[in-house]
Amino acid sequence: MTEEKMRFEAEVSRLLDIVVHSLYSNKDIFLRELISNASDACDKLRYEAIAKPDLLAGDADFKVRLLTDNVRNVLTIADNGIGMNKEDLVENLGTIANSGTAKFLDAVSKSDNAKDVDLIGQFGVGFYSAFMVANKVEVVSRKAGDDQAWKWSSDGKGEYTIAEAEMEGRGTQITLHLTDDNKEFTDEHRLRHIVKTYSDHIGIPVVLMKGDGDETLNEASALWTRPKSEITEEQYKEFYKHTSHAFDDPWKTIHYQAEGAIEYTGLLYLPTMRPFDLYDPQRKGHLKLYVRKVFITEGANELLPPWLRFVSGVVDSQDLPLNVSREMLQDHPLLTKIKNGLTKKVLSELETAAKKDTEGYETFWENFGSVVKEGLYEDQTNRDRILKLARFRSTHGDGWTTLADYVERMKDGQKAIYYISGEDIDALKRSPQLEGFAAKGIEVLLLTDPVDEFWMPSVGQFDGKDFKSVTRGGADLNDIKSDDKDDAKDEKKDDAANEASVSALIAAIKVALGTGVKDVRESDRLTSSACCLIADEMGMDLRMERLMKQHNRVDEISPRILEINPKHSLIKKLSDIATKDAKAPILHDAALLLLDQARILEGEALPDPVSFARRLDLVMEKGLGA
Repeated sequence: MTEEKMRFEAEVSRLLDIVVHSLYSNKDIFLRELISNASDACDKLRYEAIAKPDLLAGDADFKVRLLTDNVRNVLTIADNGIGMNKEDLVENLGTIANSGTAKFLDAVSKSDNAKDVDLIGQFGVGFYSAFMVANKVEVVSRKAGDDQAWKWSSDGKGEYTIAEAEMEGRGTQITLHLTDDNKEFTDEHRLRHIVKTYSDHIGIPVVLMKGDGDETLNEASALWTRPKSEITEEQYKEFYKHTSHAFDDPWKTIHYQAEGAIEYTGLLYLPTMRPFDLYDPQRKGHLKLYVRKVFITEGANELLPPWLRFVSGVVDSQDLPLNVSREMLQDHPLLTKIKNGLTKKVLSELETAAKKDTEGYETFWENFGSVVKEGLYEDQTNRDRILKLARFRSTHGDGWTTLADYVERMKDGQKAIYYISGEDIDALKRSPQLEGFAAKGIEVLLLTDPVDEFWMPSVGQFDGKDFKSVTRGGADLNDIKSDDKDDAKDEKKDDAANEASVSALIAAIKVALGTGVKDVRESDRLTSSACCLIADEMGMDLRMERLMKQHNRVDEISPRILEINPKHSLIKKLSDIATKDAKAPILHDAALLLLDQARILEGEALPDPVSFARRLDLVMEKGLGA
């Protein structure tokens, strides 16, 4: 028998090192993972056998077998599921297909406490957990329908071997050569306790092979088919970890049976922690579809909309045909009805949580709100319900707010819901565009999720109030009553006094900047800053245009409107200069510096940093000389 020696993919080697040396505090987890994989292999074969009954070949009773040898210190986990050929072994055990692996590994390596099990709550490592307890792992597998079996073997230190092997029947046998300090995992009492604790929900028997007769260690019935009154919280939690391949506890468990025109059972979970790959386009969901307890497919996008892709669990239909193919699922009318029913059930659960568990809901929203908001432009049917569930940061305080609460706090004369968007909430709070709104006590929503740029224009309004970006023109602040009446009177006096001199400065700035700006005008939104950039009333929001430029959807950023603050001491001095001499050289440099300053405040790169530095040096020299 010729062995072929191969090296692990680099990420597998890193992952194995973390798993073995620092990741888990509870070693029992390895058995749960291996039994879970064996159960999945049986589920896959059960589905394939619908179209190809010969694959079962007289062995239709699925089971997972545990065999111990406390003399040789060996534990074997065997199943009669779908099995693997050589290519499957290389793909499944030599590489990692999960797209979140690299992010997970980076997070663990940067952690101050790599032993913190909570980190693994966002990524499951399955098979590789075997190396926590074994210094050598051997896998012998024969794929259903194949005559040839294959043996995979490794000590987990960078290499593995593959060779042809002999095996009766199909399936997979994983043999763990336990280390001396892990002999306890050959003890029958220990195995019995682990299976009962972590794998009781598995729908096929987990059998301990003994000389005096085999013993089934688990309930061996599908958890979702049992009455809720007979299921403990711990059983629900373990089933969540099995179906989601996660290590956190679920935030919410939704177990119900739909009856009527269509019948199905749903056991859905809302997670506590955000998966690393939540935004990865290649991410596969963890919602499994069964038909009368027969596994059909996992990650069925037809069961829930993309904006609920963090939901995991099981859906078992009584009405779908057993021979339904994965291709047929896309257009099956019953799936549409089930999808609508599941979506409404999740929304209902979120609405209840938002009222009764405010703190828990806000934590959920912090983790998954940016995904749920995708539904605001993807799902018009449920848009109103999602809007009411949405939570926002605002200038009103540090906590979360709803749109309904915002509307209740609107000022007299305020007709719109104002918002500003950007990458960082602290930077947004310091934005000069907010100064006028703050002076009049007008609340502004602070949006930091890229998705906000897409749903805001498509939704348009809430409760009859238009959404309006403060970075666009036409803020209409003059129509809104100020909190301080004396300040309002002073503003009118200042406006009348400054109007003539500011006009001269505006004309000079327009000449200096030319096509670099769309317009230059006085601002009623600035109180302490000298200037800011805004988009035209009918133009694209500033952040939206930057996002489009980053993704090559627009060739270049369009010229903006430069607003100047006539009450600012710098603008007043420049206005005096412009009134006396509209062609004074200082005005040209000052105009360019004001524009660059406004760009910096927006977080944009300067088109010519060298010229900016030169002009700044000159201005500072003159200032020091004066």
